[in-house]
Amino acid sequence: MKLAAHELHDLNELTMSCVNSITNMGYMLHHVQDPEFKAILERHLPLHIRDYNMKVEFLNKIDGAKKELPLLREDTKVTNETLQMVQPAPAIQPRTIVENMNDREMATAYLLTLKRAGREYAWSAMEMVNPEIRSFCQTAFMMSCSHAYDMWQYMASKGYYPVENANPEDISKIGSMYQIVPENSAQFQQYMANHQNPTVGNSDQLYQ
Repeated sequence: MKLAAHELHDLNELTMSCVNSITNMGYMLHHVQDPEFKAILERHLPLHIRDYNMKVEFLNKIDGAKKELPLLREDTKVTNETLQMVQPAPAIQPRTIVENMNDREMATAYLLTLKRAGREYAWSAMEMVNPEIRSFCQTAFMMSCSHAYDMWQYMASKGYYPVENANPEDISKIGSMYQIVPENSAQFQQYMANHQNPTVGNSDQLYQ
């Protein structure tokens, strides 16, 4: 597969990041205590391995990757009302001598890993020239978002990630600074008629 120099270096960074993610998940699966957290890791790990293997194929095979990452539907498991009732977990202090991480520490590490991976995929997708690798990075970004949402919900339900509703007065104050742009104007409709952006699906088919 032909790669631009910057694509090669980006793929190398993304692949190295995936090695780190999978290695950490392997550690967590043998140390996690909470069955719910373990089930999340078991569900996520095969997709992280597929993600890694695709990058290895992009780097090593002239015809690129033969497998694909699936598009995932996000599953909302906790409601806003539920989150407001969850009591915050006890205060945490970073440990400087660690033999084994506890579930809270592993959950935090995994969520931050997913967030970092998502940012890296999003940035790389903007920079990729090869359309196959660009599409792969876009899908991998959505996978990272979906997995991060799983982990955020888990952590929030345990009180590890407290959520506080915004003050209605602040919402009203900031919201009033902006007004909707009418989409039914003649000029807008002409643009829509003359320049249709290609679509491959509707937003309600993904992550809703």
